[in-house]
Amino acid sequence: MLLVLPAVGLIAFGLLHKGRAARPFAASRARAFAQREYARNLQRAADLVIAAARRAAGEGEPAIVTVAAVVRTAEERYGYDGVERRHAAAALRRRFEHGRCAADCVTDAYG
Repeated sequence: MLLVLPAVGLIAFGLLHKGRAARPFAASRARAFAQREYARNLQRAADLVIAAARRAAGEGEPAIVTVAAVVRTAEERYGYDGVERRHAAAALRRRFEHGRCAADCVTDAYG
């Protein structure tokens, strides 16, 4: 009898709460992860655009890298809807300075 009553109680509790949405365990950690992933993907998009611009540039010509190209790449490749221009410009500036692009690239990220 001591084993049957708790088991029936647990079954009843499970039936009553079946299908209810639970609150996320760590919403703040999920938000922080999403923000880090967004920034990382924007930097990857900037790297892709810089590499593509360098390949497309002719001999002795500077590679032209635009913020609009970074926004378009982030939306197409990573599936973001409405990437903010200021976020894309910040990512492009970071990659521009990190990759020493001032010698062979031109960008509108500083404007």
